[in-house]
Amino acid sequence: MMKVRNGTVTHIARAVLALAFLGAGTYAFAALGSTEKLDQLLLAQAAADNAAQAAQKSIETMDDQTQEVAQRYRRILENTRSVKDYTDHLRKQVQSQRDELASIQRQLDSIDATARDVFPLMQRMVASLDQFVELDVPYMIEERRKRVQGLKGIMDRADVTVSEKYRRILEAYQIEMEAGRTMEAYDSTIGEGDASKSVSFLRVGRVALVYQTTDGSETGYWDKTQKAWVINNDYAHDVQEGLRIARKMKAPDLLHLPLPAPVEE
Repeated sequence: MMKVRNGTVTHIARAVLALAFLGAGTYAFAALGSTEKLDQLLLAQAAADNAAQAAQKSIETMDDQTQEVAQRYRRILENTRSVKDYTDHLRKQVQSQRDELASIQRQLDSIDATARDVFPLMQRMVASLDQFVELDVPYMIEERRKRVQGLKGIMDRADVTVSEKYRRILEAYQIEMEAGRTMEAYDSTIGEGDASKSVSFLRVGRVALVYQTTDGSETGYWDKTQKAWVINNDYAHDVQEGLRIARKMKAPDLLHLPLPAPVEE
């Protein structure tokens, strides 16, 4: 055992105690420093977690925005295709209308030339019809002459189209053609002035045109050769029966009527 002097031990003790306290303080300081670092680490981890959550939310938001933008882009593409298809359709329609207009213009250009050829033809048709009516048996002669005069009247009218003129001429021809295969009874007069008398006419096609007075006292027929009315009461009964047949008062039956003799050309 070491021996020390009085007073010396005290200083040594004091030194030992100082070292002890210093060691304890250093341990305490070290322990305190570790806790602070742990807290800092925890705080840093929490901050990192918060940042990660914020970043995740930002990513999710950006993803939603990206999806929305992608959907809008797809809709824009679909609308663009629809607009393009519709534009192509309109372009085809416009081209079709242009072709139609060109065709109509060509037809209009040809109408003038056609009208120049058709108008003389229509004039000849009206003149032929007029001649035909005057040479034909004189059934409903005033009505037929009026029809021909009406055709002559519209030929020089600018407010009547060429097609309407042609239609009316054909209509007049059709009426004349129908008369050749029909049977008709109508009331009118024969003669002029004091010699005029009311009669009933019977037309059988264009083969026979006969008449009978309303009292039945006189019967006659149109002689195409003489171009005159001839009285012949021998046909009184047949003419009376023919009038009833034409008026649908009796069933069709065989009739004996005066017919013109055939003429050699």
